[in-house]
Amino acid sequence: MPSLREPLAWFAGRLATDLVEVRHDVTALDEGGWWALVVDFEGAVTAARFAHVVPTALPGTGPWAPLRDDWRSSLARPAYESAVREVRRRVSRGDVYQVNVCRVLEHDLGEDADLLALAGLTARHNPAPFGGVLRVPGVDLVCASPELFLRRDGDVVTTGPIKGTATTAKGLREKDVDENVMIVDLARNDLSVVCLPGSVSVPELLSVEQHPGLVHLVSRVGGRLAPGTSWGRLLQATLPPASVTGAPKSSALQAIHDLEPVPRGPYCGAVGWVDADAGTAELAVGIRTFWAARDPTGRRVLRYGTGAGITWGSDPAGEWAETELKAATLVGLASGRVTP
Repeated sequence: MPSLREPLAWFAGRLATDLVEVRHDVTALDEGGWWALVVDFEGAVTAARFAHVVPTALPGTGPWAPLRDDWRSSLARPAYESAVREVRRRVSRGDVYQVNVCRVLEHDLGEDADLLALAGLTARHNPAPFGGVLRVPGVDLVCASPELFLRRDGDVVTTGPIKGTATTAKGLREKDVDENVMIVDLARNDLSVVCLPGSVSVPELLSVEQHPGLVHLVSRVGGRLAPGTSWGRLLQATLPPASVTGAPKSSALQAIHDLEPVPRGPYCGAVGWVDADAGTAELAVGIRTFWAARDPTGRRVLRYGTGAGITWGSDPAGEWAETELKAATLVGLASGRVTP
């Protein structure tokens, strides 16, 4: 059983141990090796190179102690609904078509609380296709993401944006379809910067995927990288992920800066692994993600982000409800309110 302080990573059914180094620049990936990677929404990079990587199940730990107090939100409901109305005003002026507006939940976390135990809880009761764990100096994170940000296999690269969330397929709205198509266009534009002309395509559009307690509307966009494309160039062209910014991306990022009071951190960034020797990688969009941090007073806290895509067709109360829906299962598990 790994100790609370032992560095490790677990992604795609592989456990990485024997930490070699932690770097804060994606150019490190071009030097080779197997890396666990987290890039914050704001661009901060943590790249951890491990010497020993083996296929194995997630390591076991002791039980997770539920968090019993209320979670604090960076945006309370009135402020969040006000932000939705402001995005609609910007849409009406023609400044932007869509903006992902998020809030960060926070709960006090004991110094001895081991997020590996939380990872085990989520893996058993909310399995996710891109789940993972990273614990290295500066990052202590559990990801249960359903969303593919980037998969690379040599010169072939794929992204899988999610736009549209409901409890059943019948609950998906026309607004979800419009939003997904907009984000697919944005993802196509991002990949076209680093892919060969004419190689970017959309092999899958508006598929309905089932996940624990939710359905998502998912598309796939792929392309063939131009010769010599570095890891840094690929990430520079595609970060932050299209689905958690908006369109046009530059205008959406300005709205996010104006309306969200705290940084997103790993939430809505990139989380996963890179095998630079093999030229392969699988990075998730850092949604459905818990991470430990220090608040301004120095207390250890657990954070979790949730958000919704806002368009002209958005209803403020409905978008708040979507952020609650997206947080309900995992925050409920962490708090002991959702019975495993």
